[in-house]
Amino acid sequence: MRLKQMVAVLLAGLLAAAVAPAQEVATYRMDGAHSAVNFVVSHFTVSKVRGGFEKFTGTFQVDEKDFTRSQFEVTIQAASLNTRVENRDNHLKSADFLDVANHAEITFKSKRIEKTADGYVAVGDLTIRGTTREVPLHFTLVGPIKDPLKFSRIGVEASATINRHDFGANWNRVMEGGGLFVGDEVKIEINAELVKVDPATGQPIRLE
Repeated sequence: MRLKQMVAVLLAGLLAAAVAPAQEVATYRMDGAHSAVNFVVSHFTVSKVRGGFEKFTGTFQVDEKDFTRSQFEVTIQAASLNTRVENRDNHLKSADFLDVANHAEITFKSKRIEKTADGYVAVGDLTIRGTTREVPLHFTLVGPIKDPLKFSRIGVEASATINRHDFGANWNRVMEGGGLFVGDEVKIEINAELVKVDPATGQPIRLE
């Protein structure tokens, strides 16, 4: 009898382990009103031009027990670029740079996340102008916290530096003194506020 009971308990334990979720995953989405996606590039070698994108979305699948097992992706509408100078914006949207007529979206999809001494690094696929390259995105994480409306929020500050030529944005001119009109390296900066949502409805979840 005891042997049968032990076998039954063991089988029940194995069955429970088989049906239990391997990880506790929560869905967070970028709050567009409190997030920003910006870039910085050198101009005439003596200054930097700063710009941003006004339309973007981001979804994070957060493992609440081990953040390194989380996943996220960000989608940017390339035509929403804004540097506050219309002629420059039109040039950056043209085939010389982003070619938004043929490549409407810029995307980043994480493949793995690693813990570092001062935060995290997400290695993922960045796609610009239809060209995909693996890029490390360094970021820090704050939260989660419960806001005054009882929503769960996470803050993320992230940055990556890319060479625009890797994505086919090759336009440039050489100045009389030998410097380039536009720098090759572009720094991407993301400041995101994320709110926990119901994955089925996309609506924020109010905590107890």
